Order: sequence, then structure tokens, then C-alpha cells
Amino acid sequence: MTSSSFSSLPLTPAMLANLEQLGYHEMTTIQAASLPAALEGRDLIAQAKTGSGKTAAFGIGMLHKLNPSYFAIQGLVICPTRELADQVSNELRRLARFTDNIKILTLCGGTAMRPQIASLEHGTHIVVGTPGRIRDHIGRGTINLATVQTLVLDEADRMVDMGFYEDIEGIVSACPARRQTLLFSATYPDDIRKASARFLRDPEEIKVEARHDGDKIEQRFFEVSAEQRNFAVARLLQHYQPVSTLAFCNTKIHCRELADELRAQGFSALALYGDLEQRERDEILVQFSNQSCSVLVATDVAARGLDIANLGAVINVDVTRDTEVHIHRIGRTGRGQLRGQERGLALNLCTPNEKRWVKLIEEYQHASVQWFDLDALDTNEDKVLRAPMRTLCIQGGKKDKLRPGDLLGALTGDVGLSKEQVGKINVFEFSTYVALDYRIADKACDKLGAGNIKGRNFKMRLLRSA
Repeated sequence: MTSSSFSSLPLTPAMLANLEQLGYHEMTTIQAASLPAALEGRDLIAQAKTGSGKTAAFGIGMLHKLNPSYFAIQGLVICPTRELADQVSNELRRLARFTDNIKILTLCGGTAMRPQIASLEHGTHIVVGTPGRIRDHIGRGTINLATVQTLVLDEADRMVDMGFYEDIEGIVSACPARRQTLLFSATYPDDIRKASARFLRDPEEIKVEARHDGDKIEQRFFEVSAEQRNFAVARLLQHYQPVSTLAFCNTKIHCRELADELRAQGFSALALYGDLEQRERDEILVQFSNQSCSVLVATDVAARGLDIANLGAVINVDVTRDTEVHIHRIGRTGRGQLRGQERGLALNLCTPNEKRWVKLIEEYQHASVQWFDLDALDTNEDKVLRAPMRTLCIQGGKKDKLRPGDLLGALTGDVGLSKEQVGKINVFEFSTYVALDYRIADKACDKLGAGNIKGRNFKMRLLRSA
């Protein structure tokens, strides 16, 4: 037994058996550092990079002291985005399999209030949600947080960046004073420290170094002029040919401009930034995750909470002035290494006046960065990254009792597609998205639209090819 073994913690045999079944054999650094204090009931400020296992770090502690027979909200997790809230809810459900009847409810904007109110009336043990929607429920009197034992602020830095501080204040004030508060954040600047001080009681501070091993992520830096920046992105994509790329820009205006330029050159690209409506955001993320879009151009705040499997590369189109944000960005491509893939690839563009920020990155990493010549790259102008899939949107979802198997059956049976021509299927409350091989997408849409699914006709459309 070692200190990195879950069996070294005072957990029930049922929980330990479930962790083993889920493949949680050894604690990650943040789990080993934070779980003992969390299990003792201490308040925590935990700083760790993305993909470090922080959901299990707070989830195990929350579930350990939860009483399943007491049908009241005992755990509350506040997340900056709907995507992160969904991820956290799904992971908590997996961790909660060691016992029956633990109910976990997700409360986010962009979905109808009435079903959420009905679910709250029936009782739940843990709520995971976004600040705005939880505050709405408090205002309507449809949620009671007086029984909360554990409050988690997940990615607190981004919630403050996104303007949620007042909402968080209102939510915290609706929770009991005697509670455990766990604050998790990728970065922890002074403004967050001051803003969160009144929420915490004698917190234990834990910081896991936000650096990535060279054997997990390969970083390459290219010097460019400001005017050359967007052209350089296309050059990198043509040379490296990543299956999927997350490109970071510092402003939403630059996001839109770059995505437009890439599309004009034949690349499959979409832009993700803060002003989008929830439906637009959902459709963009679905297309990127199901390979209907090869390049997602995003701001840091908009990309928060994304967990895209098999991400081929990260491109830092602009150098960020915050070294920890840089580490957070490139960490998204390093996650593949945890899944047994090759090491991640981070490509960085830098103008001469941005070199001072690169110097800070070198100091933070305790290592020099590697510079490469953009002109030495192959152009491969005949090889433009085209997404292999297109997304079919069906106006029906969970509320219509649609399931992925229903769609797969209709497409392989009635429409006559092979399983290889059908990709990822995402079923939401009122809509469903299906990835189809782009070569047969139009015909498949026409044929499926002319027939029925489970004896019903649904309206459907192909999303515009990125």
C-alpha cells in the first residue's frame, strides 16, 4: 500500500471496488494532495491544470459523506459552462455507482425550466450547474440549498472572468454557513484570492505545478509578423495535417476573422466565443467533437470545460500573457497521451514584440522553448483539411424517447448505410445530432426524412458544412 493508492484512504470497500472497476488504480497528483484534507472536512483551495483528475478529487470526498437515504441537496457543484457541468455530472454518476439511488441533477441555462423544477420537487442528492441558472432557481424559490454539506466552485477563475461573481455570492449566501467549501481553479491570481476569501474557512492551499512533461507534449514556436499570423495558421495546418485542432486567439474578433479566412481557403473551421447563443454553441461543439469540423478557433473563456478526445494539435495563434493560461491551453493536446496515444502537439506563433511573454513561459517551465522556421515547412497546398463527417440535426430528442440505437437502426436498416458511415450520435432534450460520412450525408438526410423513426416523422436538416 502506498500513499498514491486509493486504498490508503478511509473509503468504504464498495467505493474502493467501484474505483478499481473504473480504472482508478493510483491517485493523480492533485487527488493525492487534496483527498486526505477533503475527507477530513477541511476547506480547500486547489490549483491544478486541466485533465489532472480534479473531478474525482472533489467527487470522492462529496460522495463519501453523502447519505443516500436523506433525499435533500447535500452536494452543490458550480461550473462556468454547460459543457463542464455535463462532464462533471457524468463523472459523478460513474463515481456514485458503488451505491444505489444517488440522484445527480444538472441545472444549466439553454434548457427548459419546467423539467428542472419537476426534478427538484422529486428530490436530489447532488446538483451540478451554472451560476445563472442556479440563481434563477433560488429567485423562483424552486431550490432549497439549506441542506448543502459540500459546496464546490469548479474553475473559479473562469467564473469570475465571465462575470459570474455576483451570482456566486448569491448562491453561497443561500447555503448554510456550516459547510465544506472546495475551490478548484487552474489559475489563482490575487483578484480571485480576494473574491473567494469570504467563502472559505481556514482553507488548506494546494498547488500542483502546472507544467507538462516534454515526453507528453511537444511544443514548437514559430516567429511571425502580425500580418502573417493568419496565413501562418493555414501553413501549420497544411504541414502537420492534424485530425482536429483547437486554435486559441485572444479576442473574439480575431476568432471570427481567422475562422472566416480558413473557410475561404477550404479548411473546415468554426469559431467559438462568448456571445453565442446556447443552441449555436451546442451545434459548434457537437460538430467539432464528431469530426464534422476540423479546426475550432476559440477564446480561452469560450473553450473552458471542453474535453475533446483525440485532439491532434493546439495552435496558440496569439501568445497569452498569462503563463498558467498557456499551460492550460496546451494541456488539452496532452490528454491523448493518458489514453495511450502519441504525445500531444502544441504549435505557437509569436511576433517579435511577444517574445517577452515567451520568456516568461521559459522561466515558468524551467526550460527553453524550441524555435522552428515557418518557411521550412511543406506547404501541401493540395491537402486542405476537410472534415470527414457532416452533422444531421433531428428535431427530436430525449423528450421524444429517442435513443442512439433508434437512429443507428433507422440509418443502417431503412436508409441502408453501413455502421462505418455513421459516426457519433448526441441526443439532447429536444434535438439529436448524428455524424454522417460527408460523401453520403445529403442522400441519407433525404431518405431518412422521407421515412420515419419509431413510427414518427421528425423534421431534420444538415448543418452547414464548416
